[in-house]
Amino acid sequence: MSDRSGPRVQPARAVAFDVLRAVNESDAYANLLLPTAIDRAGLSAADAGLATELTYGTLRRVGYYDAVIELAAQRSAHDIDPVVLDALRLSAHQILSMRVAEHAAVNEGVELVRVHAGQRAVGFANAVLRTMTRADADTWRDRVVAAARSDDERLAIEHAHPVWIIRAMRRSLAAEGRADELIDLLTADNIAPRVTMLALPGLADVPEDAPRTPYSPYGFTAPAGDPARLMTSSEGRLRVQDEGSQLAALALVHAAPITPGERWLDLCAGPGGKTALLAASALEADATVEANEVVPARAGLVRRAVEGVPMRIDVSVEDGRTRGSRAAGTYDRVLVDAPCTGLGALRRRPEARWRKQPSDLPGLTELQGELLEAGIRAAKPGGVIAYVTCSPHLAETTGVVADALRTGQVEALDTRSVLQEVAAQPMDLPAPLAGGGHAQLWPHRHGTDAMFIALLRRV
Repeated sequence: MSDRSGPRVQPARAVAFDVLRAVNESDAYANLLLPTAIDRAGLSAADAGLATELTYGTLRRVGYYDAVIELAAQRSAHDIDPVVLDALRLSAHQILSMRVAEHAAVNEGVELVRVHAGQRAVGFANAVLRTMTRADADTWRDRVVAAARSDDERLAIEHAHPVWIIRAMRRSLAAEGRADELIDLLTADNIAPRVTMLALPGLADVPEDAPRTPYSPYGFTAPAGDPARLMTSSEGRLRVQDEGSQLAALALVHAAPITPGERWLDLCAGPGGKTALLAASALEADATVEANEVVPARAGLVRRAVEGVPMRIDVSVEDGRTRGSRAAGTYDRVLVDAPCTGLGALRRRPEARWRKQPSDLPGLTELQGELLEAGIRAAKPGGVIAYVTCSPHLAETTGVVADALRTGQVEALDTRSVLQEVAAQPMDLPAPLAGGGHAQLWPHRHGTDAMFIALLRRV
């Protein structure tokens, strides 16, 4: 990341800009990069909050801000230098969505362009931003919406989701008879999520002053301050984890009574949050856990994630498809948390909405199906497999599970009933109109990532 921020650019804005550039130029993940950048810059709590809002706020609404920039610049965003475009996006967020003095947003945006793109681009950036300040946010919204060619394109502009994602979300909700919740879902995707944490069962208690999450019996909302301090002081037994991820792991744990001596496998374990919860649960039940992760760096994250659990956990570094085949008929419980589009985590990874394309789906669903097949092979007859993915897209969820069921190797369990037994209070989990035992979580309905969970039993 660049440190050429220039003397007139506020540190928080410099950090946000550098993160935006890394996300858009190198496909970096903002949620992984930003904390490090904030720490490296030595930002105060107030500036860290500003950098966070600037980064995530801009990334969430990139599509909308690009539409405004195109009108103000009278040229396509694709024709604007990427460095200049990121500076304009950052300033647009401040002008249109934050209570920032317009002159400050313009001046610092121009300075970012001067430092990172050169003097020749300064005049253009200044003209675009000055044009942007000549109308209020409502007027710009009306202008952009007026240019929409369809209702879906209007929704895409208003709620900063690509059209293909809007259509996929609508189909997923309609499969539950809840298509009327689309606006609520899109709105929820654009609200920064609360930081939820997990107290590993049997190893840590939820802090007395921390509000509990509504469903996970081990979840709580992080108190004010730095969650990292809680993690460090607890030796990793208190950790950050979305409530949906907690429920996915707990569904596998509670899918059937546990017999002492069971062997469990987390087939796609990185970065290790679900592995840690499985391991703590296994420790209480006298079971063992093994983990696998194909990417060596992520396997290292898994090893660190389970350091707080006093049991041996072997972490292999192998393609999950090979790992499952190599250990055929070995495990009593298998978690297949498959790579996906990430459309279920748009609150925490807003850039994913602009990074993925429909053309990514065929390759992903093929991989998901092969990993689930490997997980099924790894399970003993009568063993339980949890297919989990952080996406509500039907091709990645019910489509993959339907293919597995057609093989006759597995039968569906009633995932929704298991979750109701696990949850601290009743959950709104409508049965799919087409049938099926799976469960779909939603940010607007449950306050979680849009996690899909399907429990299967090996025949």
